[in-house]
Amino acid sequence: MKILASLVVSLAVVAAPSVAQEKGREGKEERNGHFTPAKPPSRGPAPVHNQVRPPAAAPEAQRHFADRSGHPEAPHVDGKKWVGHDTGRNDPRFHLERPWEHGHFTLGFGPRHVFRLVGGGPSRFWFNGAYFSVAGPDVAYCADWRWNSDEIVIYEDPDHDGYYLAYNQRLGIYVHVLYLGNS
Repeated sequence: MKILASLVVSLAVVAAPSVAQEKGREGKEERNGHFTPAKPPSRGPAPVHNQVRPPAAAPEAQRHFADRSGHPEAPHVDGKKWVGHDTGRNDPRFHLERPWEHGHFTLGFGPRHVFRLVGGGPSRFWFNGAYFSVAGPDVAYCADWRWNSDEIVIYEDPDHDGYYLAYNQRLGIYVHVLYLGNS
């Protein structure tokens, strides 16, 4: 019996650091130097108060989003930080003369409302009878999206009236989208 108890204690001592290391990784997005999307964030980004203006002459593609080695060169969520959502209300790239021209999206926001894309592309995609379009400055960031199967989560954009943020669960990146209405 003493041998069995010693064996159990020895195994517990050896396994404890491994379990602790894995527990510390829960919800992390970087494993082995590679970006791995975590579950969708519980809420969208906070409004930006210290606005960063993108260079007027530089196209959006020249912005850098890889905040750490192995992270994507696209707007993404790193823990609770929405990397790339830092330009604030006065960003001319996301100004609309008539915000919410087609109404407001009402099917739900946040991680409790996961939607599977069923068709389209950046200029017009849909799910559950709701239609959206990716904002021009963000089209390059959704080149790897699977328009007929990816699962996305929609968040309200606190800084850019008329826009929402579509978070791709498979890739861990997000883009600004316009709601085009229901079918």
